[in-house]
Amino acid sequence: MASFDGCHCLGDRRQNSILYNILKNDNQTEHRAHRRPGVVPPQQACLCGSKKKVALRCPQITCKAASAVLMKTLKFVKNVLCFRELPADDQLLLVRSSWAPLLVLGMAQDRVDFETTELPEPSMLQRILTGGQEKKGNPYDQNDQGVSQADTQAIKAFLSKCWGLDISTKEYAYLKGAVLFNPDLVGLLCLHYIHGLQSEAHQALNEYVKMIHREDPTRFAKLLIALSMLRSINANVVAELFFRPVIGTVNMEELLLEMFYGK
Repeated sequence: MASFDGCHCLGDRRQNSILYNILKNDNQTEHRAHRRPGVVPPQQACLCGSKKKVALRCPQITCKAASAVLMKTLKFVKNVLCFRELPADDQLLLVRSSWAPLLVLGMAQDRVDFETTELPEPSMLQRILTGGQEKKGNPYDQNDQGVSQADTQAIKAFLSKCWGLDISTKEYAYLKGAVLFNPDLVGLLCLHYIHGLQSEAHQALNEYVKMIHREDPTRFAKLLIALSMLRSINANVVAELFFRPVIGTVNMEELLLEMFYGK
């Protein structure tokens, strides 16, 4: 039976539960029977923090700000001439894959910060009585509430990185172009053209940085590192955190189509 001594994340709530005390007493008896004198069992690192579920502390304020950023982001995309010249299927693929990182990038540009609050976890007894089955397949199932603390920390880390770099409006525009024109998507009809557009965005950013930030030869690399942090941000997490509190379980793709194409 697994030991409960190494993790104190659940604190007094778990220690006061009847089920916990029964299991703990049984576990301690088993340990005393097998422990060798003078041997201290090794402590294991606790991973509970990264699994904790959190939600927005002020959902009405933050979701309203995120919705405004989404509107501005889609308007930006629609105003990019070379995007409008792409086939409709390619446009749809690019919007579906880039809306979440573009949104977070827009939040950084508009200085939209947010705070979260930890959601109460079900007790061990509740888990047992409900079958204790973890959701398989999509970890962000619509029946779940909140997102993991690790996911929100990844978003906040990206925002802090951008704010620390004090990115200019033009730099944000080039970064958005690099995110939007993603040639790695399966099914693109104009793959080589889109690859060229992303390369042009990188080149334009590099030339701008060299001209404006001559004193910092590493700035272009710093911006690319910040951009790479977006890869760890899941679109389902963004939808769950910033939109579900106000629109419920509405399909984000349908919402994007309605907002982007006016359907």
